[in-house]
Amino acid sequence: MPDWVRISTTASLPEGRGIRIEAGRHCIALFRLGDEVHAIGDRCSHAEASLSEGDVFGAEIECPRHGATFDLRTGRPLSLPATKPVPVYQTKTEDGDLYLLLDEREES
Repeated sequence: MPDWVRISTTASLPEGRGIRIEAGRHCIALFRLGDEVHAIGDRCSHAEASLSEGDVFGAEIECPRHGATFDLRTGRPLSLPATKPVPVYQTKTEDGDLYLLLDEREES
């Protein structure tokens, strides 16, 4: 059964760039864009690269290794060489705290 897990405060997240966190078995890239926080799987679906280290362009993240881009809202690849989506995690904020909906049975 998925559970909401407190990750951090939203104020501690940098604006417009990613950070990598580990929550249980999940490696997640977090991105704060204004009032929105997006959470996706940190590993590029094309090659072993950390998406949290990529450049953010609007609501897209560019893989630092081969330049594939992904939609931060859906995880869908937007350009080659990636053709498979990355996982997306639901987020919510309450009183300045950030929560992710995680299923500990799933692995990243």
